[in-house]
Amino acid sequence: MKYTLSALALAASAGAALADTTVNSCNREVTFDTPPKAAISNDVNLTEMMLVLGLADRMVGYTGISGWKTLDEDMRAGVEELPELSAKYPTKEVLLGADADFYFAGWNYGMKVGGEVTPETLAPFGIKVYELTESCIHIGDKPKVSMDDMYNDIANLGKIFQVEDKAAALIDGYKADLADFTASLETVDDPLRVFVYDSGEESPFTAGRYAMPTALIEAAGGKNIMDDFQKSWATVTWEEVVERNPEVVVIVNYGNVTAEEKRAFMMSNPAFANLDAVKNDRFVTLEYVEATPGPRNINAVKKLANGFWGE
Repeated sequence: MKYTLSALALAASAGAALADTTVNSCNREVTFDTPPKAAISNDVNLTEMMLVLGLADRMVGYTGISGWKTLDEDMRAGVEELPELSAKYPTKEVLLGADADFYFAGWNYGMKVGGEVTPETLAPFGIKVYELTESCIHIGDKPKVSMDDMYNDIANLGKIFQVEDKAAALIDGYKADLADFTASLETVDDPLRVFVYDSGEESPFTAGRYAMPTALIEAAGGKNIMDDFQKSWATVTWEEVVERNPEVVVIVNYGNVTAEEKRAFMMSNPAFANLDAVKNDRFVTLEYVEATPGPRNINAVKKLANGFWGE
């Protein structure tokens, strides 16, 4: 059989389009022969990554938002055509019932180590899982958190869904925006000591070395006082916080206890009276969706910097 050059070019192009796509997901490689058509994302920040890439029409729903958080106007508009399949973490039956072929989640972002929903338990049902990069510390070693964790997830989603150009443009825009902003910040010899207060009164739940706020705080000219804590999001003691004496407290706003209630708890507790942050009433609030990896991280850096140094 004879082939013209144009026919060969078309065949080569078709072959390229059908080539398998492989991405690294924590300690695994995941291969896709076609882009997912029935995807589910868990948690508000992961869902926003899908939406910012224009993938709503490849999704059959989302999970894990309303059980803990509320949607702002932008998020409501983005998911108005999609059902929330589970208010908190989904069960395997929820994912199977939606005929899902892809689950974008993370460890402690929709999956638990040893739980019923994991890449291994979903594989026999044809549901492929991509894991949030920040969360990989829960199942092995990884470098200290950085903005690259978020960029990596956007890039990998771009590969998985074959929207690489859009992902690359987003990442380039985020990097340029952040570089322009941080270039305007004055260089300081001693970064501000910052504590991240997520929740808890008896013992505070906070961000350690591997949680996104550490990278956000550093970009804004501060230093997380718990950046030597070899965890992602975890519990510490108030004694450790007092000993390290933060100059600023970053409150993560979500759940039944409001940011103002968390601030009031710290301001009124005699145990914290000598903290520099309390004496000077220096608190900055980040919404959950800003403090976790996702498209709002660049604006979160700006918000932190303005709280640290003023407009």
